[in-house]
Amino acid sequence: MAGSDEAVRTRDRLAALLVDASTSALGAAGGRVAGVYLRSGTPGLLRLSVLAGLPGPLFRPWWRLHVDRPFPVADAYRLGVQVILPNATETMRRYPQFAAGLPFPFGSVHVPVPGGTEPLGVLSVLRPAVTDTVDELLDREPLARLAEGLGAELLALADGDESAVFWDGEPMCVRPPPDRPAQAAAGRFSWDPVTSVVCADDRLHALLGLRPGEFAGTDAALAQAVAPADAHRILAALREAAAGKPPNAPLVLRAGDGTQRLMDLWPEGAGDDESPVAGVIFHPGPAASADGAADLLPQGVFCLDRLGQIVYANPAMARLTGRAQEWLLGRELWDALPWLGGPPYDDHLRGALLAPDSVHFHVQRPAGERDGAGEGDWLAVSVHPGTDLLTFTLAPASRMDTTAEPVPVPRASGDTVVGDRSLAPLYRPIALAIALTDAVTARQVSAVVMQELLPAFGGRRLAIYLLQDRHLYLAWENGFPQGFLAPFDGVGLDAPIPGVETLTTGRPLFFESMEQLAAAYPGLALDADVGARAFLPLIASGRPVGSCILGFDRPRGFSTEERTVLTALAGLIAQAMERARRYDSEAALARGLQQALLPRRLSAHPQVETAGRYLPGTQGMDVGGDWYDVVEAGDGLALVIGDVQGHGVQAAATMGQLRSAVRAFALGDRPPDEVLSGTNHLLIDLDPGQFASCCYLRLDPATGRARIARAGHPPPLLRCPDGRTRVLDIAGGVVLGVDPHARYPVTELPLEPDAILALYTDGLVERPGTDIDDGITALRLALAKAGAAACRRGGRTLAAVADRLTATARLATDRPDDVALLLAARRAAASRDGRRSHCARGPAAAHRS
Repeated sequence: MAGSDEAVRTRDRLAALLVDASTSALGAAGGRVAGVYLRSGTPGLLRLSVLAGLPGPLFRPWWRLHVDRPFPVADAYRLGVQVILPNATETMRRYPQFAAGLPFPFGSVHVPVPGGTEPLGVLSVLRPAVTDTVDELLDREPLARLAEGLGAELLALADGDESAVFWDGEPMCVRPPPDRPAQAAAGRFSWDPVTSVVCADDRLHALLGLRPGEFAGTDAALAQAVAPADAHRILAALREAAAGKPPNAPLVLRAGDGTQRLMDLWPEGAGDDESPVAGVIFHPGPAASADGAADLLPQGVFCLDRLGQIVYANPAMARLTGRAQEWLLGRELWDALPWLGGPPYDDHLRGALLAPDSVHFHVQRPAGERDGAGEGDWLAVSVHPGTDLLTFTLAPASRMDTTAEPVPVPRASGDTVVGDRSLAPLYRPIALAIALTDAVTARQVSAVVMQELLPAFGGRRLAIYLLQDRHLYLAWENGFPQGFLAPFDGVGLDAPIPGVETLTTGRPLFFESMEQLAAAYPGLALDADVGARAFLPLIASGRPVGSCILGFDRPRGFSTEERTVLTALAGLIAQAMERARRYDSEAALARGLQQALLPRRLSAHPQVETAGRYLPGTQGMDVGGDWYDVVEAGDGLALVIGDVQGHGVQAAATMGQLRSAVRAFALGDRPPDEVLSGTNHLLIDLDPGQFASCCYLRLDPATGRARIARAGHPPPLLRCPDGRTRVLDIAGGVVLGVDPHARYPVTELPLEPDAILALYTDGLVERPGTDIDDGITALRLALAKAGAAACRRGGRTLAAVADRLTATARLATDRPDDVALLLAARRAAASRDGRRSHCARGPAAAHRS
């Protein structure tokens, strides 16, 4: 009981340290969001332990992060250095996957939390973007001191047991310390277009910092007092409202001191160019809810704190949602208004929380939450960011846009469309980034782009060209007329065509119609389509990779948001293509190297039958360090099987060196323990940064005497002539390449005629999420059945047994590791009548396991 209480106190103290560090980091770096990643119980996996300033559900894709991923948090942890990203441009250049997941204008700082031999975690802060060098604008010392202090506190709390400060649960979400609220929240006025007279209430005077006698009471004076730089917009909006055409959304204005103000207008008459206009000016901050000033607005208004909880809702909001104000208050957004959650709305909310600009979009309400405006009617939503709160305004879309009715489309694909405008590009980047991480060949990358990118933008055609020897070669096409792209395959970089120009200049090219494209490139061969085209440069880390062409069935414009996202996604595609090209070349080299290193044939002996099988993994580089061999050793045979850690060229090369070393020791007929000790010293001297497991057996065919030594390798299996199958209890030492003083004890056992000995690597018996002992048991049972089946066929063919044991692995499309298997059996001695005994007699013996 005392131990349990102590554990609770430790976790409470840990939580307090993490919350204090994250909230302090907000002030130290001028951030909007801060969090601490800690090591988890899973090796190589960091988990977000605390998040300040952002609702947890919106950050769920980043709750867990592997230290080998190309993300700034992983680099800060793995390299032990601060990673500072001043803005979105620098983030996209260095970490395109991270930037594509959060495509907003913000900067970030990531500082390792020091521990013992490696960091305990990473302190991360998301902050406003800056254009100048961040070194000049950010004092690194406060964050560094915070991280160092947190590390010291965590080590003291762990008291020698660092697992005490591991984090394996969901993150704690906390509110950041609030800023001082504004004193005046909102004010109301009216304007007469005939006389230009403005009548303002006392709240507006207070908001503008004017005494009643200081205000001239004209529209020009109002515009100058509210936002001098935007005076022309205010006057124009007043005239439009008097004519019955109020703004589509509240005007976002900047006061003379740079603070944000919102103005909403609506006509109070018939809309004949002389109708009086009413208006409200307010700050989208905490004081809006405190004063209740938003109750004056005709559209729905509610405020959300930085943990996603509704802290204010005006009467119009209650009418729009069909919910009482009291019911809405205190509820999380996703509980109160579930139709505002999920893609693409989560991405809109992330943008409002991380970036300084307001966000505008449309949403379709479910039929059960409407106010009589029509089943499934659309709402125009504006989200205005504040330091402590997000302020939402909602109004029926018909009021915001009277020229076109919104056209709903099915949401099966997750896209939302209003009219002809897709909102999917705002949240597709993360889907594409995740999908591209699993694509390792050029064809797979192209297929992902076809499946993820084109549907999001309504595209139907795709062509990807890759650069080689200063020429562009077609790597993938889909949707274009057959043979149309053939003349452009292999064009040089001096060709006057848009696919070349976008790459050589590094600028994307957008054409809203084929007529526009034909005007820009006279004489260019065009297909019969009339749709728009986008030409995107594929550039990875400053290196040209190729060009990507997107085709659309009909003319269309490209919004600023879409152009930005498409350009960012082109960087992701380029990175994936560059990785695919390296993969193809390295995989070809590794496969060739491994093919050359594996034995073409196994050494034979008249009294011993052997069979070997090798299956490469289907993940990563597709080649690894598994090997097997049969070598003449004096008057006997040496059987060896091994597994080098890792995959790729390095693993294959190390495997070749070890195979050669073991073969040399075996040819000298050295004892098994000396073979493994000598190979261990060789691997340590080579120092490739890898280790290997190995099982070595020296067999005397005449007597059946077998002497075995193991170095961290799975134990062999033995199927006896009577059908019994067991796991051999073989003493072993540590893996090769770790301890120069390691010893490898030798176990001796007899190998009877017709017995089958099985050596294998862990790829045959190990599966993610299962115990390796269960896999070994399954292989033992399969060996018993395979041997029995061979007996029923009237003879034992080890090749057939090996095929049966590897059948499941061979048919699997997803093999996370290589598979190697080596079988051996002594031939039965000839009887006096010249016939050979093949199996133990009796079906019952043959079936026992």
